[in-house]
Amino acid sequence: MKDVDILAHINHLIAEERDLRTLLASGSISSHEENHRIRSIEEALDQAWDLLRQRRAHREFGEDPNAAEPRPVDEVEEYRQ
Repeated sequence: MKDVDILAHINHLIAEERDLRTLLASGSISSHEENHRIRSIEEALDQAWDLLRQRRAHREFGEDPNAAEPRPVDEVEEYRQ
C-alpha cells in the first residue's frame, strides 16, 4: 500500500465518522451504536497513521518503505502524535 492509498483510506474513514455523527444527530442510530462504530473507525485511523509514520521512517533511513506493515490495534491504539 502506497502513501496515497493510505491517505485515501484515512479520508474515507473521516468521511465515515462524519456520516455517523450526522446519523446520530438525526436519531437514525443510537449513541451506543455510534460509540461502537466510532471506536472501530478510531482504531483503523490509529493503524493507518502508524503505517504512514513507519513508511516515512523507512524512507528517511534509506530503507524500502514497502517493508512497513500494519501493526495490531492494541499496539498502536491511542498512539499520540
